[in-house]
Formats: sequence, structure tokens, C-alpha cells
Amino acid sequence: MTKMDWLGLIASYLYAFGILALFENVGKKYQLPQFFTRKLTHLFAGLWTWGVLMLFENKLPGLIPYASFIILNYLFYRKQTYGHMDSKEDSPGTVYFAVSITLCMAFLWNPHGPADHVSIAMAGIMAMTLGDAMAALIGRYMGKHSFTCFNATKTLEGSAAMLVFSAIGIFISLWVIPGSPIAPDAPVFSFSTLLVATGVGAVVATVIEAVSLKGLDNLTVPLATAALLYLLWV
Repeated sequence: MTKMDWLGLIASYLYAFGILALFENVGKKYQLPQFFTRKLTHLFAGLWTWGVLMLFENKLPGLIPYASFIILNYLFYRKQTYGHMDSKEDSPGTVYFAVSITLCMAFLWNPHGPADHVSIAMAGIMAMTLGDAMAALIGRYMGKHSFTCFNATKTLEGSAAMLVFSAIGIFISLWVIPGSPIAPDAPVFSFSTLLVATGVGAVVATVIEAVSLKGLDNLTVPLATAALLYLLWV
């Protein structure tokens, strides 16, 4: 491992436990709803994948933080360590999210080439990170039109937010990452392909999120979105 890899590991764990401590303490101090702080934790955890790409020089060390949190999040969930991240009524969605990020990065991130498709991995991850967080928050606090599909109840407002914010996450990932210093070997998309891929990916992410059972969307949305984009454009 290089010095940057060690720095990446230290920064990753400081960031992760800092976020957990921050939202746990802020949630208790201001008596914020557990649902709200859970979604903020989810959002900031997913956004750290950008930090992984910027800090790590090698793939294996870069996979360690999220892979280790598969186990850590399961222990936190079982022991209810962080009350403002998990409750007894919640599914182990945080575990699924760590699994999906690890799998997306393991299969598609290749920082030393020749075929680096990390932009597609990030598109799937950002669809979940931005899309699901905003869908849940807008659906909970602004949703007025609900629907049920496969025993999963959602709102049209939440699904609209999922479509918009997953599209933003996918577009940024496919536009900014390829050919940049963090992924110089990632294939660059033409603008027309970028627009089509964004639209297709966002629609798929929205449909998968709408039909997934509670918590499982943290697993199904990133994997399905990344897999579809890979199959269609690689």
C-alpha cells in the first residue's frame, strides 16, 4: 500500500465515525426524528465514495472501508449502537448499502486500467445515494399521493424526487469522472449517449426503488442501475 492508501484508510474511518457521532449527537440534542438522521447518514456515507476515488491509489485498500462496514453496520444494527441510524423496526438497509457499494466498486473500478468503468459504478451508487435519500425525505414530508406495489407503499412525490435526483447523480458521475485525474482510463461518453444513459438509468432506478421491499432498495437500486448501464454501453 502507498502512503496515499494509508491516508485514505485513516480519512475514511475518521469520516465514517465522525458522521455517525455527529448525527447521533445532533439528533439527540435537537430531538430530530430518527428517520431524518438515518437518511442524512445514508446520504453522507454514499457521498464518501468520491473521497475514496480521490484518496486511494490502489483498488484493494480502497474497498476496505465499505467492505468492513458490512460487518460493522450489521453489528450496529443488531446492538442498536446508534439509535439515530437504526431502530428495531428498520431493516438492515445500512448493511445492504455497504454491500452494494462494495460490489459495484469491486467489479467496475480498475484504477490502473485498461478497462476502468468506475463512472458506471458511481452512477449506480449516486442513484441510490442522492435519489433514495431525497425520495424518502420528500415522500415522507411532502408526499400526498401514495401507491402500493408488491406490498411496498410509496408516494408519487417521492418517486418524482427519485427520478430527478438519481438523474442528477447519474449524469454527474458519467460526465465528470471519465478522463478526469481520478479515472483517466475510464471511457468518455458522448453527450448524446450521456443523456440517454442518464434517462434510462434514472427510470430504471426509480422503478426498482418503487417495487423493492423496505431496505432492499439499498441493494437492488445501485446494482441494477450499474448492471444495466454496463450491459448497454460497455
